[in-house]
Parts: sequence; structure tokens; C-alpha cells
Amino acid sequence: MSYAGPDFEPPQPRRRRGPLTVALAALVPGALLGWLVYVTVGGPGDDGGSGRAGVRSSSPASSAPSDDAKEPSASPRPTATPSASAPAASGPLKGKVVVIDPGHNPGNFQHASEINRKVNIGTNSKECDTTGTSTNDGYTEATFTLDVAHRMRTLLQEQGATVKLTQDGDRPFGPCVDERARIGNRAKADAVVSIHADGSGAGNRGFHVILPGAVHAGAADTRAIVGPSRDLGERVAGRFVAVTGSAPSNYTGDGGGLVTREDLGGLNLSTVPKVFIECGNMRDSKDAALLTSGAWRQKAAQGISEGIVSFLRG
Repeated sequence: MSYAGPDFEPPQPRRRRGPLTVALAALVPGALLGWLVYVTVGGPGDDGGSGRAGVRSSSPASSAPSDDAKEPSASPRPTATPSASAPAASGPLKGKVVVIDPGHNPGNFQHASEINRKVNIGTNSKECDTTGTSTNDGYTEATFTLDVAHRMRTLLQEQGATVKLTQDGDRPFGPCVDERARIGNRAKADAVVSIHADGSGAGNRGFHVILPGAVHAGAADTRAIVGPSRDLGERVAGRFVAVTGSAPSNYTGDGGGLVTREDLGGLNLSTVPKVFIECGNMRDSKDAALLTSGAWRQKAAQGISEGIVSFLRG
């Protein structure tokens, strides 16, 4: 997903941050104090003694399109049934429902008129969806997000969760941002995470987690989910830095890795705990090197999944 002012823009590549991660973590707000412990005790790629159930790693899954970082409007009708998980295995998350929202759809490029259609997001109207961004070498955000979503699905199913994807490369475009929100709502999801990669300028690096602001306008009312969504976001951020070794964004979020926004339909229209994560900046060569690495994407999926497990287990 790209980030330009209030809207997302094309992401850029991220670089490794060994010791620097610890230094940056020291600046993170109190809400991410647990994050400091992860980095100091566990370090990059380490499960870190969080005291909460971890998520077992699994082999990479195939990539595909999808996500909702750019906020569109009423969903178009080439719909496909949201991708459901296979029967959940028994495990600590048995009975829990997780919805993964892979940002953007690779087919969006061929459906400009459909994705440009405006949909209502409560506070105003926005395009149904966007194409997302890509690295300078052409690796698309939609491919990245679907790949990470597949890896997360495997990890979370191993924990016993029922996992649904808002799209699995099984539709020509979309879904629109409003439909993405409805999919999580109808599933009565215990947690929803929208996967993205940013498209900011070269030199802008790091990840950030986007939290819903308190919005009460039109069809949007996030007041009940602001608190739990922040809890989910803090846990995802903490585990993401611990497992990937990535540092918080150096261009948004005041160095803490958390950003609150009220202009995203996928968050505004959600009635269940939901956050977005921009895993890195696709337009920065160093971040791009990470985002295009299958090994790093596995770590990203592991970190996000561990944050979800931590949230669901309390």
C-alpha cells in the first residue's frame, strides 16, 4: 500500500537493523514497552520470551493479489466467496476466527473503471480500491500481500484458528474497501489484519501499524473497537520487530511504529478489532530487498501471526 498524506502510497524496501533496533525501541512509547523486552531479550528472528504462545513457522505459501490499503467505496459485484480456511486443527486458538485482508488485487490493473468507483466509508467517499504499489523492479504489493497472507494462514491454522481471506486471487478485482470491512464483520472475526507494503520515497524505511481512530459518522462507528484494536496493533508491532529485526518507520508514526488514522474505509467500517500493517517501503532499495525475500516474508508472517496469537490469548 502506498502512503501519501492521508492515503497509502507505494511501499519501499526495508533494511536490516541489528543493534539499531534496540536503540529505536528505547524511544517507543510506553504502549510498546513489551516490544523493548522482545528486542532486548530475544533479538531479531527470536521468539523472545513473550510468555505467550508462539506460532510455529511453516513453509512459504504461494503469492497472490489482494488488499484494501487504499480506501475505495461500495464494492463492485464480481464477488467470490471469501476464502475460508480448511477445518481448524485443535490448538490454543480453537474456536477463534481470524480474517486476513491481503491488500490490493493483482487484477486491479485491468479494471481501472471498477476500482475507481466511489464507495462510502462513513466520513466521506473513496475509490473502491487501488492497484497498490511495487518495487522499482516490478514486484507488486498485491503479490507480496497475498504471499504473506498464505504464510500467515498456515501458521494460524496450526494454532487451531479458523482463517478467512478477504480475497485469494479468486476474483478479477477488489474487493472494495467497504466489502473488505463487511467480510470481517460478517465472520464475527476475533481479529482482522490487513497486510500492506508502502510506496513512500527512497530513504524512508521501516514498518508501521495503522490503528483506527474514534470515528462516528454515517455508517462508521469505531468507538467500540478503538481500544481492542490498539491492543492488537501493539502486540503485532512488538512481535514484528522481534521476529524480523525491522525497526519502526522513520517517516511516520513518531518512531513508535503506530499510526492512528480516520480516513481508511477498511478501518472506519469495521465492527471488530482490526489493524493495517505496512511491512516496509517498496520504493526504498534496502526495504525492497527484504520484501522480495521469501525468507524475510516468512519472518514477517511469523511476527504478525505471533502478535495475533498474543492478542487472542490475552
